[in-house]
Amino acid sequence: MGIVSIAVMIMAVTLVVLAAAIVPAFLEIRKSAVASRETLERIEADLRPVLKELHETLTDLNLIVHETAEKREDVVAFMEAIGDTGRGLRTINGVVGSVAGVLSTSSLWVTGAKVAGKYAVEKFLRKRRKSDGEQ
Repeated sequence: MGIVSIAVMIMAVTLVVLAAAIVPAFLEIRKSAVASRETLERIEADLRPVLKELHETLTDLNLIVHETAEKREDVVAFMEAIGDTGRGLRTINGVVGSVAGVLSTSSLWVTGAKVAGKYAVEKFLRKRRKSDGEQ
């Protein structure tokens, strides 16, 4: 046997050993590919309802935003009415304060007039009693 024959036999043995090592690796790779495909199919099946629910939620949210935009003018009108009411209450409060001031001032004048009148009547009555007593 020559060197070439020995080299060919070594190469053949090497290929058999290599094939024996590669075949299980290929089988494992195939199993992994099948498992990956099954996992992706399960994920896709699980995601479909989630995506459908997300789509429904986004549709509802869009509707809410649209309705809110429509009601914005009503809210603005309501806030303006509240502002007008506040200004009216401030005006009424000012008028009531002025009237209260006038009433308190006039009340003082009335009280003063009563006291002065009472004093004048008492003085007049004393004078009369004195003049009745002297006659």
